[in-house]
Amino acid sequence: MARIVGARLRVLRAPVSDGIAMSFSPLRHRSAVLVELSTSDGLVGRGESWINYPPWAAEERVATLRDGVLPLLMGRDASRIASLHDLLCSRLDPLGRQWGAPGPVRQAISGADLALWDLAGQRSGCAVGALAPGPVRDAVPVYASSLGPDGVGDTARACLVAGHTALKLKVGFGREVDERNLSEARAVAGPDVALYADANQAWDVDEAVAMAPLLRAADVAWIEEPVRGNALAALEELHRRTGLTIATGENMYGRHEFRVFAASPAIGILQPDLAKTGGLTEVRAICAVAEACGTPVLPHLYGGAIAFAATLQLAAAAAPVAGLEYDIRDNPLRDPLLDRAPTPDGGVLIVPDGPGWGVTVDEDAIEAVTDSEVQLSA
Repeated sequence: MARIVGARLRVLRAPVSDGIAMSFSPLRHRSAVLVELSTSDGLVGRGESWINYPPWAAEERVATLRDGVLPLLMGRDASRIASLHDLLCSRLDPLGRQWGAPGPVRQAISGADLALWDLAGQRSGCAVGALAPGPVRDAVPVYASSLGPDGVGDTARACLVAGHTALKLKVGFGREVDERNLSEARAVAGPDVALYADANQAWDVDEAVAMAPLLRAADVAWIEEPVRGNALAALEELHRRTGLTIATGENMYGRHEFRVFAASPAIGILQPDLAKTGGLTEVRAICAVAEACGTPVLPHLYGGAIAFAATLQLAAAAAPVAGLEYDIRDNPLRDPLLDRAPTPDGGVLIVPDGPGWGVTVDEDAIEAVTDSEVQLSA
């Protein structure tokens, strides 16, 4: 038995240089909590918890991991991933409901669950995606994400030069800006490149309905999180009134919520995030729900190196995954932290096949972006 004997939490933080903006807030720093679990057989597994928003999320996440998640794991058998995930969810989900913060609790659980899967792959001597039942693919298509709201034409051209065959544009910055950017993105992309849009919950239903003709004029294949609050009833009304294909899931927590959305004809694409909704254990279950409903999965991915590598391993093993989000903006917590980071070629990423997450991290690079750390032992 490989017992969990120690843990280290490192808050990673680095400024970004290219003015990333969402409809609700700019993103001036990339941040993540790196969760490292050590076991009695000498292995260290790494997971990641998403903390891009709000700017003070790191303090909450470290506290939840230190005082809530890790005490439940210390001394336990690291190989019993499913039972440990059940333990964490059964003990902490009720606290999250009472707190009014189910998301932060699940984001904390995600970091620990991912570290357990990394340990499992390392112990087996293979990539996580090759663990039972085994891989279904060794390469996955990607779409270039996060164009806009400024410099859309130049960014789109750079994406095409890099070989991308699908682009996603940020919208929700006002009708005039959105119309200009949609038109410019389609003009640069031409008719053969897929175009998607992400509103980050910018609109109410009537506003989203009013935007539908602009989305259609630009031949946008699907719109992500169009409505504030992401309530299923509102999304169903939008779909009923416009017929738009709707994608959602990055701010949904747990397979039960995804099951309700997957069963709705309004939802065309599910977008769980491994570093947010409960880790690989939860997203594997969500993929099973999606497959039963015939709904494709395009995982949300806007984190750092470990979330990136883990999502690639999910794509290797989960049949409903139709592609991955590839963040084209400045991200000092992704490629710089990896030795020979996977990069797209012709709009496709090859899944790395090393033990665990398949990649090798650069410890010096991680230290350079470590803002603070906490260590615990059993």
